[in-house]
Amino acid sequence: MAQGNKILNLIGGELAPPASGDYFGNEDPAIGQIYSEVPDSDEKDLDAAVDAAEKAAPVWRNMPAESRAQVMNNLAALIEKRQEEFARAECVDNGKPLSLCRNIDIPRSIANLRFFAEAGKEMEGETFRAEKSFSYTLRQPFGVVATISPWNLPLLLFTWKLAPALASGNCVIAKPSEITPMTAYMLSTLAEEAGFPKGVLNVVHGRGAKIGAAITRHPKIPAISFTGGTVTGKEIYGTGSRLLKKVSLELGGKNPTIIFDDAKWDAALKGALASAFTNQGQICLCGSRILVQQTVYERFREEFVELAAAQKVGDPLEDATAQGAVVSRAHMDKILGYINLAQEEGGDILCGGRRLFVKGRCKQGYFIEPTVIDQLEASCRTNQEEIFGPVVTLLPFADEDEAVALANSTPYGLAASVWTESKERARNVAARIDSGIVWVNCWNLRDLRTPFGGMKNSGVGREGGLRALEFFTEEKTVCQPAA
Repeated sequence: MAQGNKILNLIGGELAPPASGDYFGNEDPAIGQIYSEVPDSDEKDLDAAVDAAEKAAPVWRNMPAESRAQVMNNLAALIEKRQEEFARAECVDNGKPLSLCRNIDIPRSIANLRFFAEAGKEMEGETFRAEKSFSYTLRQPFGVVATISPWNLPLLLFTWKLAPALASGNCVIAKPSEITPMTAYMLSTLAEEAGFPKGVLNVVHGRGAKIGAAITRHPKIPAISFTGGTVTGKEIYGTGSRLLKKVSLELGGKNPTIIFDDAKWDAALKGALASAFTNQGQICLCGSRILVQQTVYERFREEFVELAAAQKVGDPLEDATAQGAVVSRAHMDKILGYINLAQEEGGDILCGGRRLFVKGRCKQGYFIEPTVIDQLEASCRTNQEEIFGPVVTLLPFADEDEAVALANSTPYGLAASVWTESKERARNVAARIDSGIVWVNCWNLRDLRTPFGGMKNSGVGREGGLRALEFFTEEKTVCQPAA
C-alpha cells in the first residue's frame, strides 16, 4: 500500500513525492470515502523523469532483447506472487467486483508483460533483394516514450501499453489515471527487485489536465500511446500533430450487439448481458446498443430485462457480487444524467434507472442499477453518445441491411458483436460494419497477437502484437549495392 497512505512517483529508480509536495484525495468508490493521496505532479516531476529516462536509454536499448525479456518476466512473476493483494487493491481503487480483479484484470496484466517480453525477442526487420541492390530494415526504439492509461481497467491497460514500449527497447514515462492509481504504484515498487536499471521505468502520477497535458507537449517525448475518452484524445492528437509526435489513440465506443433470429438463444442472451454490464459497463468494448431482429424482439426484451434486473449489485468485496460501484461520484452523476436524458427523449426504462443504496459498509457508495431502455430513436443523444455505465438501449431491426445501418449510425467504430448461426451472414455483416473488431457468437474473446483499435471517433492506429512493437519503434532502411 501507499506509504503513509501517500502514493509516490517512480523517477530514476527512486520512489519520491511530487516536487511541489502537493497531493489530492483518492477515493474508494464503494464506500464514497478518500483512503489515500495521489501526487499532484507537474512539469518539474516530468522533467526529472525525462532526464532519468534519457540517461538510461543507451543501457536499456543496448541490452539484448532476451535480457530485457527476463526483467519483464521477473516483474510478471513478482506481481503473480502478490496476485491477491493486487486484486484487492484494484477492487478498492476502482469499485469493480473482486472476482473480476482476480479472474481477469490481474491475470491479464501478468499475461501482457509475459506476452510482450517474448514478442520483443522476435521483432525483426525485412529484407529486399533486387538486381542491383540489397536492402534491409531496422526497427530501433525512440529512446523515451510516454503512455497514458485510463481508470476502467487500471493495471490491465497500464501494462498493455507499458509492456510493448519496454520490450521494444524504450525507456518509459507512464502516467496511470489519477482516479485509479494504486496498482500502478504497487507495480512501480517492484521495479528495482525485477531488475530494471534506474530510469528505464518511470511512473508519474497526477491530473490529466496538468501532468498529462505536460507529457503531451514535452519536446523530448516523441511518441505517446493514449487510451481514454475521445475529447481528451482529440486534444492529445492536436498537440502531438503540431509537434510531429507519433500518437496512438484508443478511444471511446458506442458498440452494437446484433442479435439475429437464428442465433443460439441462451448464448446470445448471456453474451449480450455480459457485454452490457461487465465492469459496470465501464469497458470501451461493452455493447451499449443491443440491436435485435423484430421477429424475436419482444421475447428477447422480456428475458433480457429479467436477467438484467436479477444482477447482484453490491459490495465489490463479496463473492456473490456481479456489479460493483461505478468509479466516482462525478461519473455516477454523469450516468444518471444520461438516464434522465433518455426519459426526456421518450425512452421507456424497462428496469433500473436509479442510484442504488447498498446496506452496510457501502451505504455511501456510488452504485447504479443495471438499466435497460427501449422506445428510443437511433439518432437520439442517448444512442449516439458514450455513457460508459450500466446502461443499454434496445433497438429492433427488420433485416441485415437495417442492422448494419443501425450499427454504423454513430460517430464511433470500436467494437461490435454479431450473433447468428449463418456463417455467410456473419461474414457479410462483419465486413460491412465500421468497427475495429467484430466478434461473432462471442464477446471480448482476445488473442493478444491480433491488431486492436478503432475507426472513426474510436481511435487512430492499432495496438496488440507486432503493431504495438512497431508503434514504439522507428523504421530505418539500409541499402547497399548487390554483391
